[in-house]
Amino acid sequence: MLQKTEGIVLRALKYNDTTQIVHLYTEHLGRISLKVPVTRSRKTAVKSVLFQPLTILDMEISTRPHSTLHTIKEAKPGYPFVSIPYDPYKSAISLFLSEFLYRAVREEIENKALYAYLRHSIVWLDTCRQSFANYHLVFLMRLSRFLGLSPNLEEYHLGDYFDLLNACFTSARPLTHSFFLMPEESSRLSMLMRMNYETMHLFKMSRSERNRCLVIMNDYYRLHLPDFPVLKSIEVLKELFD
Repeated sequence: MLQKTEGIVLRALKYNDTTQIVHLYTEHLGRISLKVPVTRSRKTAVKSVLFQPLTILDMEISTRPHSTLHTIKEAKPGYPFVSIPYDPYKSAISLFLSEFLYRAVREEIENKALYAYLRHSIVWLDTCRQSFANYHLVFLMRLSRFLGLSPNLEEYHLGDYFDLLNACFTSARPLTHSFFLMPEESSRLSMLMRMNYETMHLFKMSRSERNRCLVIMNDYYRLHLPDFPVLKSIEVLKELFD
C-alpha cells in the first residue's frame, strides 16, 4: 500500500553495501523504519544523502501489514535547511537531539501534536540567528509533556526537593531512594520549565549549570523510559556555549 507522509530522520544505519536502514518519526505513521538504497545516481527517486539527522522529508512509502520494515519509493526535502548543516553549534545540537529522539520516541501510531512540536522546534532552530544556548534544554523539557513525563509546576514551592523517580516536587527529602534534587537544583529545574524558545535568552546560566541540567534530564528520562541509555553525544554538547 502506497502512503504519502512527511517525516523527520532520526538515524540512518548502513545495512550492507547497497542498503541503509533509516529510522524516522512521521506525521501520519508515527515511528517507522525504511529500507533505503545507497546510490549516487542523479536519476534515482531516493537520494541517500537526504537522510541526515533531523532532516524533514516528503515521502511516498510502500507499507506492508504486520511488517516493521517498509520500502521508500520517493523522497524530497520537506523543509530545506538554511543553517543547521553549516553551523557547528546547531549541527552538534541536531546530532544530540536525533540520538535522543531515536531512543525516546517509540510510538508506532500517528501523533500529530508530537509531530507538529518536533517540526516546529527543528525549523525554529534552523531559522534562529542567536541566543540559542538553552535550546536543547527547553526542547527536552517540553518534549516530556508529549511523552506523559512532565511534572506539575504548580506544585512547586521555594525550598522544595524534586523527586526524579516519582516526577514531583516535595517539601520533604525522599527517604526511600536517592533519585532526587536538592532545593537549589530543584529551583533551577522549575525555572527551566517556565522557559520557551522565545524567552529562554532571558534566563542566564553558566556552562556548568547548563551541563548539570543536561545530565539531570538524561537521568530523568532513564528513570522513566525502559532501556534509555546515557547518550554519547552529551559529551559533545558539554563543550559548547561558554
